[in-house]
Amino acid sequence: MYKKMTKKQRFLNACRRLPVDATPVWIMRQAGRFMKAYRKIRSRHSFIEMCKDPAIAAEVTLQPVEKLDVDAAIIFADILLPLEGMGVGFGFTKQDGPVIHKPIRTLSQVKALRIIEPEESLHYVLSAIKIVKEALGKDIPLIGFSGAPFTLASYMIEGGHSQNYLFTKMMMLKSAGAWHELMGKLSSIVLLYLASQIKAGTDVVQLFDSWAGCLSPYDYEKYVMPYNRTILSGLKKYGVPVINFATNNAGLLELMSRSGGDVIGVDWRIDIGSAWKRIRYKKAIQGNLDPVVLFAAPSEIKKHVKAVIEMTGGRNGHIFNLGHGVLPETPESNVKALIEFVHELSER
Repeated sequence: MYKKMTKKQRFLNACRRLPVDATPVWIMRQAGRFMKAYRKIRSRHSFIEMCKDPAIAAEVTLQPVEKLDVDAAIIFADILLPLEGMGVGFGFTKQDGPVIHKPIRTLSQVKALRIIEPEESLHYVLSAIKIVKEALGKDIPLIGFSGAPFTLASYMIEGGHSQNYLFTKMMMLKSAGAWHELMGKLSSIVLLYLASQIKAGTDVVQLFDSWAGCLSPYDYEKYVMPYNRTILSGLKKYGVPVINFATNNAGLLELMSRSGGDVIGVDWRIDIGSAWKRIRYKKAIQGNLDPVVLFAAPSEIKKHVKAVIEMTGGRNGHIFNLGHGVLPETPESNVKALIEFVHELSER
């Protein structure tokens, strides 16, 4: 049995493919609607108010650490927050779904977008990071994050969620000047934003390319990968691990690995052992339980957790997570049980 580690040691060791005493686990959207404590705060404030009030954002960030025993906190924010400073107005529906008021679809609109200074336009996120870091102390890591350029661009162009990303792909394929100018601006902003989060105190950052899975490998490599690579290579000098995540990314794994980052995050649509083998074990791996499994009985959840852990073959470098965000209706007790099962079944 390994000597007991702090959560920070466990998490950072896994990111760097070093030995751990147990597999670390956190959950995307762990600070959110499935938690009773979150819903209580949400009943008094709009989603954007919660994001922009550092004290509230910090409180929500800390809730799953205190109640669920996860191995890392992730700052409570939204991937669209940088858009406001760029000059892109947006709002959220009652279900917290994003809506872009005036979608960006022409070169003139792209040229009008501003390059933000995160310390000015996103100061509230950085303030929340500092509050959380002080509360966490030395033994629990904090994850920062940003949407990746393609995902941010798709929201801006489509005006919200999309089934087929028609307008995004048409700009990419038919308006090369507008596309590359937009992606260039976004990659500059994302790099600045993640660097500012690291300077504010985050121990790890994650790049969310949530919608890149809609692309063919050819289009990803030609139109998206160079911009992600700019960000990921630019973050190396800060010395913190970087997680490169996308959903539905089974067709993009090798390209994502080439893009950079220390950890590749995968969703549940691929065997995690196969995914890791395909990237030749050169990166750590994160994932990949189907979020819907958390609606099953605890005994069934435990079977699925055991299967994921066994697929990794006991190698150093696995961070347990869901394949995407926890669903709002998920029983909180089942999430807590998941965390316990991961630690129990992976103890070295």
